[in-house]
Amino acid sequence: MHLNPYGEYAVLLAASLADDWPVDRAGIISRTREFGMTMAFPSDREDHPSVRGVIDEWLAVVDADSDDARAALLNHAMAAVAAYPRLTDHDGEGWHLHYRDEGQALPSVLRAVIGVGTSLHLVTRGMHRLGRCAGDPCSRVVVDTTRNGRQRYCSVRCANRAAVRRHRNRAPGR
Repeated sequence: MHLNPYGEYAVLLAASLADDWPVDRAGIISRTREFGMTMAFPSDREDHPSVRGVIDEWLAVVDADSDDARAALLNHAMAAVAAYPRLTDHDGEGWHLHYRDEGQALPSVLRAVIGVGTSLHLVTRGMHRLGRCAGDPCSRVVVDTTRNGRQRYCSVRCANRAAVRRHRNRAPGR
């Protein structure tokens, strides 16, 4: 049995959707595939705006000002989609564990997967490992997956830009 804890990939999926919102439902589905979700979802015309609501709810977790607030927001989101764990072989690639009911709509599945994945990411790596890019004026999401737990920038480009800015501010005659 393959244990699928919805960890890092779920948080990275949420960050990807938050930072580069797809124009339609097909774009959301495509993004879920890029991040390893293989199941089919029943279609609903409200999926696109409803998933946007899930991502906005998740961004409140990203922007929470304390560990307690972050945990409360995640607990609330997960309680809304609570289901008992179950074994499944929906894709024919082997048995694995799901934390949601079968046949659920796309927004509900993403709320469950992202909520559990974010929770697992934070409790196993540290509650500080989710935030916004420290590079001004960037506001992209940073999911810290580094060994040392000190990632502050969304990209090397933002880190370099901030380093150049600090260097110029220290230069004589400034």
